[in-house]
Amino acid sequence: MKFDPTLVHGTLIKRYKRFLADVRLDDGREVTAHCPNPGSMRTCAEPGWGVWVSPANNPKRKLKWTLEIIDADGVPILVNTARPNGVVREAITEGTIPELAGYPTLRAEVKYGENSRIDLLLTDPERPSCYVEVKNVTMGAEPAVAAFPDSVSKRAAKHMTELAAQVAEGHRAVVFFLVSRGDALTMRPAEEIDPAYAQALRAAVDAGVEVMAYRAQISAHEVTVGERVQVAL
Repeated sequence: MKFDPTLVHGTLIKRYKRFLADVRLDDGREVTAHCPNPGSMRTCAEPGWGVWVSPANNPKRKLKWTLEIIDADGVPILVNTARPNGVVREAITEGTIPELAGYPTLRAEVKYGENSRIDLLLTDPERPSCYVEVKNVTMGAEPAVAAFPDSVSKRAAKHMTELAAQVAEGHRAVVFFLVSRGDALTMRPAEEIDPAYAQALRAAVDAGVEVMAYRAQISAHEVTVGERVQVAL
């Protein structure tokens, strides 16, 4: 996924009220950017770190900038949670995720479960449908280890239960962790933050839900799906 328009570099002044971030652009201007990340952004939002922001295409938008990438002392982190679905969708379409290749039809945001929408639905008339839930992993837990979620998420736990229900109905179900930080070699559930989610994830795996984690390749120009990383349940 290429960034269009081109990203602009700056320095994070502060992130606040969940969806706002003050940024000093390299040309000296101080701007307030939309921060499309509802989580705590632990390990991802230290004042003084470098950032990449995108300018808004819509002239009527109140906030003219969007926070996209944090440069955490040389570690790029994709913090815009609106991006991962598109990144993973592009990778599946291009056949770069072997485990999800070969499905002729891909649809996004399809209704399923109890008032939910699956991120990606892969279908093939000759095999079971594949329900793919994409999770963006940004928090660093230990050296070279990323963890999800970074705040309590009842919604995320609900998704695990609904994926397990799809397996029970004869479908294939996948939780796909896009590990969106460049220093992670392993990913695990953040049990210290949300034990209910960790329990729901393990129960879903026991029910037949597949877990995949791939590290994102992040630059100021594009984000792609890179190498698969280990999941420690």
